Amino acid sequence: MNQIRVTKEFSFEAAHALKGYDGPCRNVHGHSYQLSVTIIGTPISDRTSAKLGMVMDFGDLKKIIKKQIVDPYDHALLLNSEAPYLDLEKSGEPFTNVVVVPYQPTSENFLLDFANRIAALLPSGVRLHSMRLRETENSYAEWFAEDN
Repeated sequence: MNQIRVTKEFSFEAAHALKGYDGPCRNVHGHSYQLSVTIIGTPISDRTSAKLGMVMDFGDLKKIIKKQIVDPYDHALLLNSEAPYLDLEKSGEPFTNVVVVPYQPTSENFLLDFANRIAALLPSGVRLHSMRLRETENSYAEWFAEDN
């Protein structure tokens, strides 16, 4: 009964295009993404631990999210592997950071991908509880462990 939720927020800039979409988002466009990651666990009670009282050190969570999501996605062009596109990576600037994903690059699919990557790297006793990925000021997708 001593479960605590801890949330860390991140931001990154990225562009994407939605293959086969029937609206303007089929074209390359960008977003200022805001990602909130919430973990849940019991605060460390070992009085000899430098992390006493923490579910997880915010800095440790930051390292995971930065390495798995922010660094590879920030200022990247995110494309579906099935989308027809030129070999952009070989064309040089401005296409030196193209990330090809095996799914439609929507906020919903990003969250499913992120959840798998993050959950696998959390320490024992700490679980991924939820995430929110804000694509615009008034549009976001959410993922909750209890729903999956």
